[in-house]
Amino acid sequence: MLFGFLAALTQLELVTGVIILPQRQTVLVAKQAAEVDVLSSGKLRLGIGIGWNSVEYEAMGRDFHTRGRMVEEQIEVLRLLWSQEIVTYHGQYHTITEAGLNPLPVRRAIPIWTGGQADALLRRTARLANGWFPLGRPDEQMQQTIERLHRYLQEAGRDPATCGIQAQVNARDGDPDEWMRQTQRWRDLGATHVAINTMGAAFTSLQEHLEAIHRYKEAVG
Repeated sequence: MLFGFLAALTQLELVTGVIILPQRQTVLVAKQAAEVDVLSSGKLRLGIGIGWNSVEYEAMGRDFHTRGRMVEEQIEVLRLLWSQEIVTYHGQYHTITEAGLNPLPVRRAIPIWTGGQADALLRRTARLANGWFPLGRPDEQMQQTIERLHRYLQEAGRDPATCGIQAQVNARDGDPDEWMRQTQRWRDLGATHVAINTMGAAFTSLQEHLEAIHRYKEAVG
C-alpha cells in the first residue's frame, strides 16, 4: 500500500528490504508486486527473506520449519506469473491451473533480492536471486562472506558481477565523514548499491531524518 502511494510521488526506484515471503500467499504477492511495478514504470526491486521469528509464522498459520524450501518454490512461481500470461504449475506448495496476472510487470520480470547471512541463504542467493542484502559492517568478516558468495555464484555457473550487493550505512554510527568511510569500504568490497539507514539515530522529527539523508547524498556525491 505504501509503495502504491509512493509510486505517484517519486521517480526513484522502490525496494522492499525485505518482506518475509513464506508468510504470504505467493500469487497475491505476485499480483501486488506487478501492480507496483506498473505504477512505478518498472522501478520495483523485490527484497525477500524467510524471517527468524517462529511466533510470526504461528500467528499467520504458516510452517516455520519449511520456510527455506517454500521460498525457493515461491521464487519460481513468482517469475512464472510475471513472465507468462497463462500459467499451469503443480509443485509441493502451489497448484495453479491456467491462471495469470493482468497486467504483467513492465519488463515481464521483477528483480528478486534476498536478505540474510546464513550459509543456506548465500547458496540460495547464488542459485536463484538477482542480488543480496548483507547484514553487518564492511569488515574482514564481511569480506570473507562476500568472497564465499562469489564462490557459490561461480559454482552455480554465474559471473559474480551479475549478482548485485546492496549494503547499508547506519546514520547512528557517526557523522558524514564516517558514513563516507564506510561507503567507500563497501564499494571496495564490491557493493553495487549503498543505502543510508536513519533508524536508531537520535532524531526526533521527520525533518531530521530527511536532513540526514540529504547530508549523506551530498557526502557521497
